[in-house]
Amino acid sequence: QVQLVESGGGLVQAGDSLRLSCAASGRTVSIYAMGWFRQAPGKEREFVGTITWNGGSTYVADSVAGRFTISRVSAKNTVYLQMNSLKPEDTAAYYCAADTTPGILVTHTRAQSYDYWGQGTQVTVSS
Repeated sequence: QVQLVESGGGLVQAGDSLRLSCAASGRTVSIYAMGWFRQAPGKEREFVGTITWNGGSTYVADSVAGRFTISRVSAKNTVYLQMNSLKPEDTAAYYCAADTTPGILVTHTRAQSYDYWGQGTQVTVSS
């Protein structure tokens, strides 16, 4: 089992930055990749980005490329989502997830690939 806890959400203004954290615990040796997803009210869950657990390869969605970056600190078992130049359309609940199945990065863009999920953290961007 892997437990994930997100933090760092909040209410900000358009153009501001936020950094979300996702701390993993439990059987972290089984993790192959971590992902960030978001879900706005009335919308489907949307892929934001992914990072491999050991090599640090990253991939972010086109909708956030150039504004959001993913990183990790292995010693802390923590993955971060740095969000810059936030827009009102970034408003959503943000979730981190852990995938224990190896695969190329594109496989980690699909929510159904992930085995464990955090509880989510709300990000609200006002205009």
